[in-house]
Amino acid sequence: MKAFDRSLSGLCLIYQKLIQFILMTTKAEHQHKIVQLLKEFDTVKNSSRKIATNKKSTNLFRVRQQKHVSRLGMRGFNDVIAIDAKGKTATVEGMCSYQRLVEQTLARGLMPAVVPQLKTITLGGAISGIGIESSSFKYGLTHETVLEMQILTGTGEIVTARPDNDHKNLYHGFPNSYGTLGYSLSIKISLVAVKPFVRITHLKFKNPSEYFKTLKNICDSQSWKGEKIDFIDGVIFADHSMYLVLGLMVSSAPYTSDYTNQNIFYKSLLTRSEDYLTINDYIWRWDTDWFWCSKNVGAQNPIMRRIIGHKRLNSAFYMKLFGLEAKYKPMALINTALNRPRQETIIQDVELPIQSSEKFLKFFNESIGIKPIWICPVRQTDSKKDWTLYRLKPGQLYVNFGFWDSAPSKAGWTEGYLNRKIEQVVAQLKGKKSLYSDSFYTKEEFGKQYNQKGYDMLKSKYDPAKRYNGLYQKTVKKG
Repeated sequence: MKAFDRSLSGLCLIYQKLIQFILMTTKAEHQHKIVQLLKEFDTVKNSSRKIATNKKSTNLFRVRQQKHVSRLGMRGFNDVIAIDAKGKTATVEGMCSYQRLVEQTLARGLMPAVVPQLKTITLGGAISGIGIESSSFKYGLTHETVLEMQILTGTGEIVTARPDNDHKNLYHGFPNSYGTLGYSLSIKISLVAVKPFVRITHLKFKNPSEYFKTLKNICDSQSWKGEKIDFIDGVIFADHSMYLVLGLMVSSAPYTSDYTNQNIFYKSLLTRSEDYLTINDYIWRWDTDWFWCSKNVGAQNPIMRRIIGHKRLNSAFYMKLFGLEAKYKPMALINTALNRPRQETIIQDVELPIQSSEKFLKFFNESIGIKPIWICPVRQTDSKKDWTLYRLKPGQLYVNFGFWDSAPSKAGWTEGYLNRKIEQVVAQLKGKKSLYSDSFYTKEEFGKQYNQKGYDMLKSKYDPAKRYNGLYQKTVKKG
């Protein structure tokens, strides 16, 4: 027995040294990539063209006009550099997907504190944009889990931004900057311990008042019926059919459901009050059907589902289809040929103070009418931090409303008429809108919503030659 223990101990030591060697190799490779990137930057920095990245994938839903840009080859910045299991941190390259990181952290009994819902979302994208998930009531938005970032600024300098160093202004201003101040080369984030399974409880409500009241009580106590919870989000199917979905990590499960093939996760809320998933399947529960947007490509039809195949039932495949539609507009041509009513695409995520959530929902039901709606609570975790370009009131519980579909557009309406109404109501109710999709703000409105003064100060320091596009130009004008 002692001999076996010594052999096992020896194998563990070899394994640890092998992991250390792999991580050291990754760090060396990261430095090599930086050297090559700086050479590229040197060749384009004096061009009159704006500088952009050459990315493999995107989760942005605005079609940009980028015909005359100089592209930096950053696709290779997609590795996990190091995982400190004891310290519960991970250091990854900016274009590393959450899927790639989660594969490695789960193997160590850990996960990022906040994991956005789709596998192809990158850490750099979620942080320079705005990322959220069902743990955000406890840990905040994705950028609140960041400890430090290595950023290539518009000056060609690589800086390390932390909340306590000379680049703390960039650290706090990087979220919601969408690559207009710089690109993240590496990011260090917090991890949390996990258990193998998640027990899910579905709570049904028949009126908005009780729904939002219960949501607030659960988030304030971080518990339900005296039991602590780890995750909470929800779905509104109709005014009389509203669900909160509570998740608790557990060590064992009597069964586990599978929503990666024929079964559809969001439909299960309507038919059962309790469910169990592996922690991996819980994290990616929305990816198989792109929440519920797979219906727009017929992928919820059982026959079509089999034709597509389970390997293509995912956000990466659907995003490719979205790209084809954006470029060639086949569905728009079909709708015109069939004389179908004109539709306005409405793809948005907005955060409203919970006190205004019922009022916003009433407006949305009366003026827009899209269903289902995804619900996700979020609260800023550190009241001392001022996230320059995406300010939420510290301590305030917000509710994220996610809606991704289209609504009828009447003759005479200007482009983005309904989207514009949503933006105006969100502003009136002191909420915030994510900028990953189409926006229709005037420059003055945009500056007020997203702190133009603070942005200009950051831009003048980190991109004075304006080698990267400006935030308004990029997110509203689609430059």
